[in-house]
Amino acid sequence: MGILISGASIAGPVLAYWLHRYGFDVTVVERAPQLRKTGGHPVDLFRPAMDISEKMGVLPAIEAKVTGTERMLMHRPGKKRPVTLDLRKMFGATSDRHVEIWRDDLSEIYYDATRGDVEYVFGDSITSIGEDGAVTFEHGAPRRFDLVVGADGLHSNVRRLIFGEESAYTAFVGAYIAVVSVPRDRGATPEETIMYYAPGRAAGVETSAYSDDARLGFLFRSAQPLTYDYRDAGRQKDILREVFTGMDPQVDKWLTELDDPLAFYFDSITQLRMDTWSRGRVTLVGDAGYCPGPAVGGSTSLAVVGAYVLAGELAAAGGDHERAFAAYEREMIGIVRDSRAFALGAAKVLIPRSRLGVWATMQGIRLIGVLPTRLSRAVAKLNEKGLRLHDSMRIKDYPVPVPGTTSPDS
Repeated sequence: MGILISGASIAGPVLAYWLHRYGFDVTVVERAPQLRKTGGHPVDLFRPAMDISEKMGVLPAIEAKVTGTERMLMHRPGKKRPVTLDLRKMFGATSDRHVEIWRDDLSEIYYDATRGDVEYVFGDSITSIGEDGAVTFEHGAPRRFDLVVGADGLHSNVRRLIFGEESAYTAFVGAYIAVVSVPRDRGATPEETIMYYAPGRAAGVETSAYSDDARLGFLFRSAQPLTYDYRDAGRQKDILREVFTGMDPQVDKWLTELDDPLAFYFDSITQLRMDTWSRGRVTLVGDAGYCPGPAVGGSTSLAVVGAYVLAGELAAAGGDHERAFAAYEREMIGIVRDSRAFALGAAKVLIPRSRLGVWATMQGIRLIGVLPTRLSRAVAKLNEKGLRLHDSMRIKDYPVPVPGTTSPDS
């Protein structure tokens, strides 16, 4: 049974791994000419995604690439001394098993786990999908597949082809994110993330022990969606300058890096609100189907879990996609809805609107530092849809397939 996956970031390679293990014939097509290395912000893997990664045998590679950041120094307007957040203590309270890793490193690890067994086609994109599984490509010859899966992110091409324009399913959360890769000597150390906060704005820098570069991160609020061409990086950089100039002398220095960055990413924090991700022979996974909002909703762990569940249900249904897609959506819908709700609250905390909001955020951070670890963990465990949401996602324990199994019948 042949399955085509569009997208080689996180969900795509994880899905490809499990489908191959279950005996499916898998092809992954990726628009970029090679595996994307566009910088990317640090992402979190929580317990369910860590458990899945361990089953895949890639946990040692992931642990070797963790950022290693131990604390965050949070500067506020008019205050000389920053508030220090012990990140180990915070994540110890919110997760039983957690790592922070840069997104492009994680993508490469999952890709390396599959590239010997799965066909990857880079530099191409799907242009049409027929009801009978006929697929045409921008460059390659037409091919036929039994199933097609969109794992191509928030701005999914597969979703557009099957469900229509993105605007029909998205909700602007009210904020934007930018990530800029710069030489590592720009004031960052592996142990510390440095952040500057002001009402409606936050900017910071982070690096890791093994990396040659550092990442500048910018988050800001906007009452309405901004008008710009997503391909116009020059205009996006101008927006950052307009928003952040004068926030702090250090942030002004960071803005000069926009002239010649190693890599640059800019996007709205937008939430997808679809309650079905399947139509005919096509389904969606990860951000393509249920992005809760970049940087605020645990979308990376959600993508890993979704890919694992989709592959498991396809195997359990013997390749019967109608049964499998329905079961996949039943298993995921509750997790997805909880993640959406969590993301809306997280955005308010990450980017406070007012001076009072900044003050309240800092007081909450101080409280984390004062409470004993055992007590803060106990308090967090009382709220599985809040601080412990991503650690408490309940998923089936699908049987690990025996190597050498044959492909499911078409």
